[in-house]
Amino acid sequence: MWDERVPVHVAGPYYDLDGFRARPDVLRDFETAEVGDVTGRSLLHLQCHIGLDTLSWLHRGAARVAGLDFSAPAVEAARSLAADLGHGPERASFVAADVYDARQAVPEPSYDIVYTGLGALCWLPDIRRWAQTAASLVSPGGFLYLAEFHPITDTLDDATGTRIVRDYFTRDAQVWDEPGTYADLSAETVHNRSVQWTHPLGDVVSALAATGLRVEFLHEHDVSLFPRFENFEVRDGYHRFPAGHPRIPLAYSLKAVKA
Repeated sequence: MWDERVPVHVAGPYYDLDGFRARPDVLRDFETAEVGDVTGRSLLHLQCHIGLDTLSWLHRGAARVAGLDFSAPAVEAARSLAADLGHGPERASFVAADVYDARQAVPEPSYDIVYTGLGALCWLPDIRRWAQTAASLVSPGGFLYLAEFHPITDTLDDATGTRIVRDYFTRDAQVWDEPGTYADLSAETVHNRSVQWTHPLGDVVSALAATGLRVEFLHEHDVSLFPRFENFEVRDGYHRFPAGHPRIPLAYSLKAVKA
């Protein structure tokens, strides 16, 4: 499914690769504020897709970045984009591997910052194994930073986000068979089956705490990157509920430090 969608993402306006080549930074304001200055630091991006966020951290001063994704076409697209921007593999490397195999796949044994961006955890069946893998790649004195869509949104109706229609605590796999992609709903696709999991916030925090990382903060945000609910409006570059609608957390972020 992901391999088939990479060409759609590379060519379409959602990721706007031509715009990125001209203005190579797509990070969200709350991410850059919370991560802080990355100058001279090494950064690993797990589940990096086509590498835009990964390369954005490089352009913000990281000494070197590495990105990992399980889709070989996505990794090839990321490598091509890095080359277009003048970055060789010594500064921007991308590897194709399952995220659970990251320790054996990435070029360095540990990184100052391990980063995971929005829309990644729902594809993973085992959040504890993910936490153990990610924590093992954080250098002493470094940290893990996670930004993710809030799991409470999975429980609400798709129209207005005002009714609870799904179980928040379900651990069952959710199987979908839908054409297109979030980047182009009208795209003609053949491989349409996907499997996702909801990971309640307590599971994610507890899994990271169990690795020995110290959770420094957990923040919740009332913004989204896509029209999760049909009544969303775009304001200040984010998708949000209309004015007057009761606010709920749509995304969250956390930082966990290795002593």
